[in-house]
Amino acid sequence: MQPQLRRLEAFRVAGLTARTTNRDESDSRAARIGTLWDRFFDERVYEKTPHRVDDMRLFGVYSDYETDAHGAFDITTGVAVADGPASVRIEGGNYLVFSARGEMPRMVIDLWDTIWAYFEAHPEIRRCYRSDFEAYSGPNEVAIHIGVL
Repeated sequence: MQPQLRRLEAFRVAGLTARTTNRDESDSRAARIGTLWDRFFDERVYEKTPHRVDDMRLFGVYSDYETDAHGAFDITTGVAVADGPASVRIEGGNYLVFSARGEMPRMVIDLWDTIWAYFEAHPEIRRCYRSDFEAYSGPNEVAIHIGVL
């Protein structure tokens, strides 16, 4: 899979946030991302979030990186908003976009495996580690945006 390079303007997402690491996410007892998405849907956060904009996608935002892929980061499950104190900012800039369709959650897990392999094979492409995000445009469709220098 060849990702597409896109330049994006900054925007904001609001929803639920947790702090985690990739190591924790590989341990079912410590993983937080799946539980956060469950809460997001169970509590119908997507319906209750104020200041929503006309973007019907759901977002999983990775931000506030401690260091890189090995350090802690925040994950926010949410919707695009105009503003708000409890929102996270998606940084404007260049993103490599990896897209997939398929059955959840396997499709997203497989796409992240593809992303890790892509960056291993292309060490000349450096990630920013400021904000990355998953944009879900349907129940079986995702575009994962990875910020690059």
